[in-house]
Amino acid sequence: MALIVLITLSILVLIAYAFDITARHTRIPAVLLLISLGWGAARGTEWLEIQIPAISELLPVLGTLGLILIVLEGSLDLELRREKLSIIRKSIFTAIFPMILVAAVLAGILHWHYGHGFQTSLLNALPLCIISSAIAIPSARNLRSSDKDFIVFESSMSDIVGVVLFNIILTESHFSAFTVLDVLLELLIILVVSFVATGLLSLLLSRIQHHVKFTPIVFSVILVYCIAKIMHLPALIFILVFGLFLGNLDEMSNLKQIKWLRPEVLDREVHKFKEIIVEGTFLVRVLFFLLFGYLIKTEELIDLHTLPYSLALVALILIVRALQLKISRLPLMPMVF
Repeated sequence: MALIVLITLSILVLIAYAFDITARHTRIPAVLLLISLGWGAARGTEWLEIQIPAISELLPVLGTLGLILIVLEGSLDLELRREKLSIIRKSIFTAIFPMILVAAVLAGILHWHYGHGFQTSLLNALPLCIISSAIAIPSARNLRSSDKDFIVFESSMSDIVGVVLFNIILTESHFSAFTVLDVLLELLIILVVSFVATGLLSLLLSRIQHHVKFTPIVFSVILVYCIAKIMHLPALIFILVFGLFLGNLDEMSNLKQIKWLRPEVLDREVHKFKEIIVEGTFLVRVLFFLLFGYLIKTEELIDLHTLPYSLALVALILIVRALQLKISRLPLMPMVF
């Protein structure tokens, strides 16, 4: 059984690698092909009557790990230059405004049509309006540099702001000035943690002489992220700060505060670190989306009762996004999708 599982997994990963290579030419996002491949594998195991152990509990673990690595990989590629400030401002605005607008409209419909409390309706609506970094960043790999930077910033900010808003709605029964103060305090705490952890991890990356150095750094990043999540802090800010710092060492090499990190040594190590992250991100992303597709229930996917609601929601999201892109003077194609 173990050999069959390993053979099947090896074949699926190699097929996924082929998807990744050909995505540039087929223009089909590899994520969609991976989900379809996972769904097909599930149908194949049913047809061949192969018993697969319970693996559904692995999905949130792989999802969290994949999100960390995908955002880290994306932020390592971002260049913070003066000419890109406009893109950053537009991406933040585009991430927040459509999310809040669509969530409010959808929550209003749920409140009016089903009679649920508005807070409960908003809590259920918000996750549908967040742009997932795990989907958006890999799908934007083949776009031109400026568009890819926009997607990385936009989806990361959407995740961060979405999680903050979700936690506020979930934990606060009444909104007041104290709610705003709590949010600002959480942001301040995670920013302090991010800068301190980034400095310490960068120092370790430049000073460790042992032949194994990247594995402890990666798991330290995961540890900081998980502790921040347990404390209900917007932990993706740490991943973004860490990746942006390492990816923009050249821009900061003249600062006195950076000298003690030995930037010339750290820069060499960052290039190796990025290679490890790219490889690890590919593997985790493949496993997550294969498993996601594998666990999809066909009867729920083709439920005609929910289809009109799904199509209406997607149409609303696309319309609001198109208007926002138009206001920001950004190209509709292919950014609207």
